[in-house]
Amino acid sequence: MKATDLTPYADVNGLVGTLLTAVRAILNDQFVGMVLNGSLASGDFDYDTSDIDFVVVTAVSPTAAQFEALAAMHGRIGQTATKWARELEGAYIPLDALRRYDRTNATHAYIDRDASHLRWEHLDVDWIIHRHVLYHHGITLAGPPIQTLIDPISTSELCQAVQDLLTVWWVPMIEDPGKLQHEGYRMYAILTMCRMHYTWVHGDVVSKPVAARWALESLAPGWQPLIRWALTRPSGAPVNNLSETQKFIQYTFEQSLSC
Repeated sequence: MKATDLTPYADVNGLVGTLLTAVRAILNDQFVGMVLNGSLASGDFDYDTSDIDFVVVTAVSPTAAQFEALAAMHGRIGQTATKWARELEGAYIPLDALRRYDRTNATHAYIDRDASHLRWEHLDVDWIIHRHVLYHHGITLAGPPIQTLIDPISTSELCQAVQDLLTVWWVPMIEDPGKLQHEGYRMYAILTMCRMHYTWVHGDVVSKPVAARWALESLAPGWQPLIRWALTRPSGAPVNNLSETQKFIQYTFEQSLSC
């Protein structure tokens, strides 16, 4: 698939094409491939709220000089006028580390959404989930099919990764709500919980909107107002549903123990 044919949005296609061309030039013979994941891969890309998720596969970890060149390139992109300038989120992962998640070999060049600087980042267990999405839904823009570069992830591995992510990242927010004070993050949290419920029921990963629509039909009716609020993202007066969101996280964790 050509980057220029990726979406109905010329500006998205243009940025992805620019990124691919630049990455190839910098990495040269260390470039193996580039894959899109996230909402672009799942088919739930939203022009107003989505970001652009990508993985660049490399033969080996970038050298210091290559890292500096990649960082400079991302810095230039971050200063451009397109609305997508700071909406890139992705990692540069060598072949040996991409095949299977190993927490002792999980520090890679990474850029986060709403940033324009590349950094070295230790990727946590959520990258087991990312690998599942890449394997089943990733869009290969260049290089070999992504399915030939990643081992399939079992249902038990996927469920364990979801439970570990809950334990490490989400459960602490029950005592320390910090990020949950912001409505946008509460929406993100609620939709993520829906996604987790879907995963251990179906052994698969779908987009947050798909999971939320499923949850409205499948979880206890008492959760419907909270899920519907997060799914529809209503504007207007602030909504004080922090306590309900924390209870939903607790409920999700409790359900994960039987996964």
